[in-house]
Formats: sequence, structure tokens, C-alpha cells
Amino acid sequence: MAKKVLMITGDFTEDYETMVPFQALLMVGHTVHAACPGKKAGEQVRTAVHDFEGDQTYSEKPGHNFTLNAEFDRLRAEDYDALVIPGGRAPEYLRLNPAVIAAVQHFASAGKPIAAICHGAQLLSAAGVLNGRACSAYPACAPEVKAAGGTYADIPVDKAHVDGNLVTAPAWPAHPDWLAKFLAVLGTRIEA
Repeated sequence: MAKKVLMITGDFTEDYETMVPFQALLMVGHTVHAACPGKKAGEQVRTAVHDFEGDQTYSEKPGHNFTLNAEFDRLRAEDYDALVIPGGRAPEYLRLNPAVIAAVQHFASAGKPIAAICHGAQLLSAAGVLNGRACSAYPACAPEVKAAGGTYADIPVDKAHVDGNLVTAPAWPAHPDWLAKFLAVLGTRIEA
């Protein structure tokens, strides 16, 4: 059964962590609404490519412009079955928006599937939904997960972690495992 998925994104979200889940969820038949506070459907957010090149942290390069297909300010979280939170730098400022926090809290309190990757944990932490939960994220977000009462799941960069309705991963190299686990939590079956 097709699900209706909300993706909350913003400028300087990580390119792969936005494009890949958006396209993959559409590919399997789900409806995906990508929205950013303060922007309308048809407008774009700038993305960034974060890569691991042997430095102490990721490098950042310009990504593609990603076209939004929904207007965040007109959406109701109650109308969606699941939430996707890409990483990158967008969660840093999105967590300051009370409407974004309320949406994240809705999905968590309703027990709806939530997929967060990389710095997406910053939204989960700010929303206060990690207390007693295990969550993976980009390693630099581990202190925020712990400060929010969560347990940081220190897993390989290409793996994902599931805690009930919450599916998290450290970064885009985990896409195959993260998306497979999220689809399982959604109840999506793919048959060859």
C-alpha cells in the first residue's frame, strides 16, 4: 500500500541525502512531498555534497538545486504516514523553526516511521524525541543525541540503525541499508 511521506529539507541539505531517498521512495510508489519552511512548491533549495576525503571532517562542495514539490506552511503532519529528515547543514537552522519541531514531535508521538540521516539527528534532538531511544548520526552529532537523552548508536558509515519506528544512519554511504530498513518499517514490500 502506497504511503504519503513528508521530507523536511532546506538550503544546504546534503545533496545525496535529499535526492536519493526522494527518488527511491517515489520509485517504489510512495507519494513524497519535499518541503522547506518559507518556500513554495516549485522553488528550489541549494544542496551541498559532503564527502569524506581523509580530513578531520567532511568536505563541502556545491550540489544540485533541488526543486520542492510542496509548501511546508500549508502541510499538516497528520496527513502523512512517515517523515524523512536529510542531513547536511539544513537541520542546524531548521531546528530553530517551531513548526518544524512540532511536525517532528507529531511523527514521534504518533509512532509513525521516521528516517533521519547524518545531521538530521539535530532535529530529533531539538524536538526532544530521543529520550530513551538509540539513534545513529554523523559522529559530530553524538553529543547532541546524548544531551537529548538518547543513546548514540556508533555504527559503520554504511549501516543503519532501527529503534522501533526510528531509522537512522551516519551518512549517505548508508543509503542501501538505511532505505531498506526504512521501507521495512513502512511495510513496503519489493518483489523481484
